Amino acid sequence: MSLPGPNKEQLSTAEEVAEEQIVDRIFEAVIEQRLPAGTKLSESALCEVFGVGRMRIRRSLLLLASREVVELQSNRGAFVARPTAEQAREVFEARQAIEPNVARMAARRATAEDIATLARHLELESQAHESGNRRDAIRLSGQFHTMLAQIAGNGVMLRMIKELITRTSLIIGIYGAPGVTNCRDDDHAELIDAMRQHDPVRASEIMAEHLRHIEERVDLTAKPGAGVDLVSVFGRRDR
Repeated sequence: MSLPGPNKEQLSTAEEVAEEQIVDRIFEAVIEQRLPAGTKLSESALCEVFGVGRMRIRRSLLLLASREVVELQSNRGAFVARPTAEQAREVFEARQAIEPNVARMAARRATAEDIATLARHLELESQAHESGNRRDAIRLSGQFHTMLAQIAGNGVMLRMIKELITRTSLIIGIYGAPGVTNCRDDDHAELIDAMRQHDPVRASEIMAEHLRHIEERVDLTAKPGAGVDLVSVFGRRDR
């Protein structure tokens, strides 16, 4: 008697996990500057790299496009997004409009448990900076900002900040020097101290200055690099 195979729900979950893994690997390659802006993401090359079919690759590219990491061009295919300097400035303007208020709200509402969680997260950030792990440093610094939004307790702001942080990571991956990450962990330490003091005014001021630091470390006059061979970036995986 043959064993029952996986049901449709199990297959669907497996496909979703695989697609998220593809999405994560492409996004990591972008923020690590291994995939410059404007790089063509050939479906056939990605199939070869990840050992999956075209439909899985197309769904992954759609996910990346929804996060504005990839641009889908009619009759030309998919390319790593190439945000302009003006678009980048708009992202930073949006963050300045939202996040100081988020910090203000978080400082009022933070519990002792919230502050302890932020402090533990900051330790991971510091370790990533000290070890030179740019990918983890960017990821963890972005998570710190989403954690503040969660503490602030505003779901609308949280969704907006998640999108803005993704776009900021892409901008830094394209325009930042190789050693540049999203944030300085010293600034995050000062924000945590403001949370401990339940000082909303100070928290707001620190956040505004912190966002200025991030923007100042990005050279929006830099020209994105040329395209690369995808197999050389990711390696080949046989199906």
